[in-house]
Amino acid sequence: MSKKLEGKVALITGSGRGIGREVALQLAALGAKIVINDLDQEPAEQTVADIRAAGGEAVACIGSVTADDFADRLLKTAMDSFGSVDIIVNNAGFTWDNVIQKMTDEQWDAIIGCHLTAPFRILRAAQPIFSALAKKDAAEGREVLRKVVNISSGAAGGNAGQANYSSAKAGILGMTKALAKEWGRYKVNVNAVAFGLIDTRLTQALAGDDSKTVNIEGREIKVGVQQARLDAASVTIPLGRPGKATEAAGAVVLFCLPESDYCSGQTIYCGGGPGANF
Repeated sequence: MSKKLEGKVALITGSGRGIGREVALQLAALGAKIVINDLDQEPAEQTVADIRAAGGEAVACIGSVTADDFADRLLKTAMDSFGSVDIIVNNAGFTWDNVIQKMTDEQWDAIIGCHLTAPFRILRAAQPIFSALAKKDAAEGREVLRKVVNISSGAAGGNAGQANYSSAKAGILGMTKALAKEWGRYKVNVNAVAFGLIDTRLTQALAGDDSKTVNIEGREIKVGVQQARLDAASVTIPLGRPGKATEAAGAVVLFCLPESDYCSGQTIYCGGGPGANF
Protein backbone atom coordinates (compact mmCIF):
# COMPACT_ATOMS: atom_id res chain seq x y z
CA MET A 1 0.00 0.00 0.00
CA SER A 2 3.03 2.28 0.15
CA LYS A 3 2.47 5.65 -1.58
CA LYS A 4 -0.77 4.62 -3.28
CA LEU A 5 -1.95 8.21 -2.88
CA GLU A 6 1.23 9.84 -4.16
CA GLY A 7 0.43 13.33 -5.41
CA LYS A 8 -3.18 13.34 -4.20
CA VAL A 9 -4.42 16.30 -2.15
CA ALA A 10 -6.66 15.54 0.85
CA LEU A 11 -8.72 18.02 2.88
CA ILE A 12 -9.79 16.77 6.31
CA THR A 13 -11.92 18.83 8.66
CA GLY A 14 -11.46 18.40 12.39
CA SER A 15 -8.06 16.81 11.87
CA GLY A 16 -6.01 18.33 14.68
CA ARG A 17 -7.11 15.66 17.12
CA GLY A 18 -8.71 12.25 17.43
CA ILE A 19 -10.01 10.35 14.44
CA GLY A 20 -9.38 13.21 12.01
CA ARG A 21 -5.73 13.40 13.01
CA GLU A 22 -5.33 9.66 12.47
CA VAL A 23 -6.96 9.93 9.04
CA ALA A 24 -4.50 12.70 8.15
CA LEU A 25 -1.49 10.72 9.34
CA GLN A 26 -2.55 7.59 7.46
CA LEU A 27 -3.30 9.42 4.22
CA ALA A 28 0.00 11.30 4.48
CA ALA A 29 1.85 8.01 4.98
CA LEU A 30 0.30 6.85 1.69
CA GLY A 31 1.74 9.88 -0.09
CA ALA A 32 -1.15 12.38 0.01
CA LYS A 33 -0.60 16.08 0.59
CA ILE A 34 -2.81 17.17 3.46
CA VAL A 35 -4.84 20.25 4.39
CA ILE A 36 -5.37 20.08 8.15
CA ASN A 37 -8.28 21.89 9.79
CA ASP A 38 -9.07 22.44 13.44
CA LEU A 39 -10.84 25.04 15.54
CA ASP A 40 -7.66 25.48 17.55
CA GLN A 41 -4.33 26.49 16.12
CA GLU A 42 -2.03 24.42 18.35
CA PRO A 43 -3.33 20.90 17.53
CA ALA A 44 -3.63 21.75 13.85
CA GLU A 45 -0.06 23.01 13.64
CA GLN A 46 1.18 20.02 15.65
CA THR A 47 -0.40 17.61 13.17
CA VAL A 48 1.12 19.56 10.28
CA ALA A 49 4.52 19.41 12.00
CA ASP A 50 4.21 15.65 12.59
CA ILE A 51 3.39 15.01 8.94
CA ARG A 52 6.29 17.14 7.77
CA ALA A 53 8.66 15.45 10.24
CA ALA A 54 7.72 12.11 8.67
CA GLY A 55 8.58 13.44 5.20
CA GLY A 56 5.09 14.43 4.09
CA GLU A 57 3.52 17.69 2.97
CA ALA A 58 0.81 19.50 4.92
CA VAL A 59 -0.64 22.94 5.59
CA ALA A 60 -3.21 24.18 8.09
CA CYS A 61 -6.52 25.98 7.63
CA ILE A 62 -7.58 27.06 11.11
CA GLY A 63 -11.16 27.89 12.03
CA SER A 64 -14.73 26.76 12.47
CA VAL A 65 -16.33 24.78 9.68
CA THR A 66 -19.55 26.68 10.42
CA ALA A 67 -18.12 30.10 9.58
CA ASP A 68 -19.76 31.66 6.52
CA ASP A 69 -16.44 31.97 4.67
CA PHE A 70 -14.92 28.67 5.75
CA ALA A 71 -15.74 26.49 2.74
CA ASP A 72 -14.25 28.91 0.25
CA ARG A 73 -11.23 29.46 2.46
CA LEU A 74 -10.61 25.72 2.85
CA LEU A 75 -10.77 25.06 -0.89
CA LYS A 76 -8.61 28.11 -1.61
CA THR A 77 -5.99 26.85 0.85
CA ALA A 78 -5.81 23.54 -1.03
CA MET A 79 -5.63 25.11 -4.47
CA ASP A 80 -3.12 27.79 -3.49
CA SER A 81 -0.89 25.32 -1.66
CA PHE A 82 -1.11 22.20 -3.81
CA GLY A 83 -3.08 23.03 -6.97
CA SER A 84 -5.69 20.29 -6.69
CA VAL A 85 -8.42 18.69 -4.60
CA ASP A 86 -8.62 14.91 -4.74
CA ILE A 87 -10.02 13.80 -1.38
CA ILE A 88 -12.42 15.55 1.01
CA VAL A 89 -13.19 14.06 4.42
CA ASN A 90 -16.00 15.83 6.29
CA ASN A 91 -15.01 14.77 9.78
CA ALA A 92 -15.37 17.79 12.11
CA GLY A 93 -17.98 17.35 14.80
CA PHE A 94 -19.07 17.26 18.40
CA THR A 95 -22.20 16.38 20.38
CA TRP A 96 -24.39 18.63 22.51
CA ASP A 97 -27.06 16.40 23.98
CA ASN A 98 -30.41 16.92 25.65
CA VAL A 99 -33.91 15.50 25.57
CA ILE A 100 -36.04 17.36 23.07
CA GLN A 101 -38.12 19.34 25.57
CA LYS A 102 -34.92 20.78 27.03
CA MET A 103 -32.98 21.18 23.77
CA THR A 104 -32.53 24.82 22.79
CA ASP A 105 -32.54 26.27 19.30
CA GLU A 106 -28.84 27.01 19.84
CA GLN A 107 -28.11 23.34 20.51
CA TRP A 108 -30.08 22.24 17.46
CA ASP A 109 -28.57 24.84 15.15
CA ALA A 110 -25.01 24.24 16.36
CA ILE A 111 -25.09 20.49 15.72
CA ILE A 112 -26.99 20.66 12.43
CA GLY A 113 -24.65 23.46 11.34
CA CYS A 114 -21.48 21.52 12.09
CA HIS A 115 -22.49 18.06 10.91
CA LEU A 116 -24.78 18.81 7.96
CA THR A 117 -24.67 22.43 6.77
CA ALA A 118 -20.86 22.67 6.88
CA PRO A 119 -20.30 19.57 4.71
CA PHE A 120 -22.97 20.87 2.30
CA ARG A 121 -21.15 24.20 1.95
CA ILE A 122 -17.74 22.54 1.54
CA LEU A 123 -19.00 20.20 -1.16
CA ARG A 124 -20.88 22.99 -2.91
CA ALA A 125 -17.66 25.01 -2.98
CA ALA A 126 -15.77 21.98 -4.30
CA GLN A 127 -18.10 21.38 -7.26
CA PRO A 128 -16.49 23.85 -9.69
CA ILE A 129 -13.06 22.43 -8.89
CA PHE A 130 -14.15 18.82 -9.39
CA SER A 131 -15.92 19.76 -12.63
CA ALA A 132 -12.89 21.56 -14.03
CA LEU A 133 -10.51 18.75 -13.05
CA ALA A 134 -12.80 16.14 -14.63
CA LYS A 135 -12.94 18.10 -17.89
CA LYS A 136 -9.16 18.44 -17.90
CA ASP A 137 -8.70 14.71 -17.28
CA ALA A 138 -11.16 13.82 -20.05
CA ALA A 139 -9.41 16.15 -22.51
CA GLU A 140 -6.15 14.36 -21.73
CA GLY A 141 -7.75 10.95 -22.20
CA ARG A 142 -7.54 9.96 -18.53
CA GLU A 143 -10.09 8.78 -15.99
CA VAL A 144 -9.14 9.95 -12.48
CA LEU A 145 -11.42 9.06 -9.58
CA ARG A 146 -11.63 11.56 -6.72
CA LYS A 147 -13.07 10.88 -3.31
CA VAL A 148 -15.48 12.33 -0.77
CA VAL A 149 -15.94 10.60 2.60
CA ASN A 150 -18.66 11.93 4.88
CA ILE A 151 -18.67 10.91 8.52
CA SER A 152 -21.91 9.63 10.00
CA SER A 153 -22.72 7.59 13.10
CA GLY A 154 -24.74 4.70 14.38
CA ALA A 155 -26.77 7.47 16.00
CA ALA A 156 -28.29 8.09 12.56
CA GLY A 157 -30.70 5.33 13.59
CA GLY A 158 -31.89 7.49 16.49
CA ASN A 159 -30.45 7.93 19.98
CA ALA A 160 -32.41 9.19 22.97
CA GLY A 161 -31.13 12.62 23.97
CA GLN A 162 -29.60 13.23 20.55
CA ALA A 163 -32.39 14.46 18.30
CA ASN A 164 -30.02 17.06 16.86
CA TYR A 165 -27.05 14.75 16.32
CA SER A 166 -29.17 11.83 15.07
CA SER A 167 -30.93 14.09 12.58
CA ALA A 168 -27.65 15.49 11.29
CA LYS A 169 -26.02 12.10 10.97
CA ALA A 170 -29.05 10.68 9.16
CA GLY A 171 -29.08 13.73 6.89
CA ILE A 172 -25.45 13.29 5.87
CA LEU A 173 -26.28 9.79 4.62
CA GLY A 174 -28.97 11.25 2.35
CA MET A 175 -26.54 13.88 1.10
CA THR A 176 -23.97 11.16 0.40
CA LYS A 177 -26.38 9.21 -1.82
CA ALA A 178 -27.60 12.34 -3.59
CA LEU A 179 -24.10 13.51 -4.46
CA ALA A 180 -23.01 10.04 -5.50
CA LYS A 181 -25.70 10.31 -8.19
CA GLU A 182 -24.89 13.92 -9.11
CA TRP A 183 -21.12 13.58 -9.19
CA GLY A 184 -20.59 10.33 -11.03
CA ARG A 185 -20.18 12.43 -14.18
CA TYR A 186 -17.25 14.18 -12.48
CA LYS A 187 -15.68 10.80 -11.59
CA VAL A 188 -16.10 11.48 -7.87
CA ASN A 189 -16.89 8.67 -5.43
CA VAL A 190 -19.06 9.90 -2.55
CA ASN A 191 -19.27 7.50 0.40
CA ALA A 192 -19.80 7.58 4.14
CA VAL A 193 -18.41 5.95 7.26
CA ALA A 194 -20.71 5.62 10.28
CA PHE A 195 -18.91 5.15 13.58
CA GLY A 196 -20.01 3.21 16.60
CA LEU A 197 -18.29 3.57 19.96
CA ILE A 198 -14.80 4.91 19.30
CA ASP A 199 -12.43 5.86 22.11
CA THR A 200 -11.81 9.63 21.81
CA ARG A 201 -11.80 12.62 24.14
CA LEU A 202 -15.55 12.96 23.51
CA THR A 203 -16.30 9.43 24.74
CA GLN A 204 -13.86 9.24 27.65
CA ALA A 205 -15.14 7.52 30.78
CA LEU A 206 -16.43 9.72 33.58
CA ALA A 207 -15.38 8.89 37.13
CA GLY A 208 -18.39 9.09 39.43
CA ASP A 209 -20.26 12.35 38.92
CA ASP A 210 -17.26 14.16 37.41
CA SER A 211 -18.17 16.49 34.58
CA LYS A 212 -15.69 17.08 31.76
CA THR A 213 -16.04 19.75 29.11
CA VAL A 214 -14.42 20.91 25.89
CA ASN A 215 -14.52 24.47 24.64
CA ILE A 216 -16.28 24.76 21.28
CA GLU A 217 -16.36 28.33 20.00
CA GLY A 218 -16.65 29.77 23.48
CA ARG A 219 -19.18 27.20 24.71
CA GLU A 220 -18.23 24.73 27.44
CA ILE A 221 -19.76 21.50 26.13
CA LYS A 222 -20.03 18.51 28.43
CA VAL A 223 -18.27 15.42 27.12
CA GLY A 224 -17.62 11.94 28.40
CA VAL A 225 -19.77 8.90 29.08
CA GLN A 226 -20.66 7.21 32.34
CA GLN A 227 -18.62 4.06 32.85
CA ALA A 228 -21.77 1.96 33.26
CA ARG A 229 -22.99 3.02 29.82
CA LEU A 230 -19.61 2.24 28.27
CA ASP A 231 -19.62 -1.18 29.93
CA ALA A 232 -23.14 -1.89 28.67
CA ALA A 233 -22.22 -0.77 25.16
CA SER A 234 -19.15 -2.96 25.11
CA VAL A 235 -21.29 -5.99 25.93
CA THR A 236 -23.30 -5.41 22.73
CA ILE A 237 -20.23 -4.92 20.54
CA PRO A 238 -19.36 -8.27 18.94
CA LEU A 239 -15.63 -7.51 19.16
CA GLY A 240 -16.10 -6.76 22.87
CA ARG A 241 -14.51 -3.32 23.13
CA PRO A 242 -14.66 0.24 21.81
CA GLY A 243 -12.77 1.02 18.64
CA LYS A 244 -9.47 2.88 18.51
CA ALA A 245 -9.05 6.14 16.61
CA THR A 246 -6.54 4.43 14.32
CA GLU A 247 -9.10 1.73 13.49
CA ALA A 248 -11.81 4.31 12.81
CA ALA A 249 -9.42 6.16 10.51
CA GLY A 250 -8.70 2.94 8.66
CA ALA A 251 -12.33 2.67 7.59
CA VAL A 252 -12.14 6.18 6.11
CA VAL A 253 -8.89 5.39 4.30
CA LEU A 254 -10.56 2.40 2.61
CA PHE A 255 -12.79 4.80 0.68
CA CYS A 256 -9.81 6.96 -0.31
CA LEU A 257 -7.86 4.17 -1.97
CA PRO A 258 -7.99 3.33 -5.69
CA GLU A 259 -9.38 -0.10 -4.75
CA SER A 260 -12.70 1.65 -3.96
CA ASP A 261 -12.93 3.43 -7.34
CA TYR A 262 -16.13 1.61 -8.31
CA CYS A 263 -17.84 2.11 -4.93
CA SER A 264 -20.08 5.17 -4.53
CA GLY A 265 -23.12 6.08 -2.44
CA GLN A 266 -22.17 3.46 0.15
CA THR A 267 -21.87 3.51 3.94
CA ILE A 268 -19.50 1.41 6.05
CA TYR A 269 -20.50 0.91 9.67
CA CYS A 270 -17.31 0.91 11.74
CA GLY A 271 -18.49 -0.24 15.13
CA GLY A 272 -17.03 -3.63 15.92
CA GLY A 273 -19.94 -5.58 14.44
CA PRO A 274 -23.68 -5.29 13.75
CA GLY A 275 -26.18 -4.40 16.43
CA ALA A 276 -23.77 -2.25 18.40
CA ASN A 277 -24.92 1.29 17.57
CA PHE A 278 -23.76 3.92 20.05
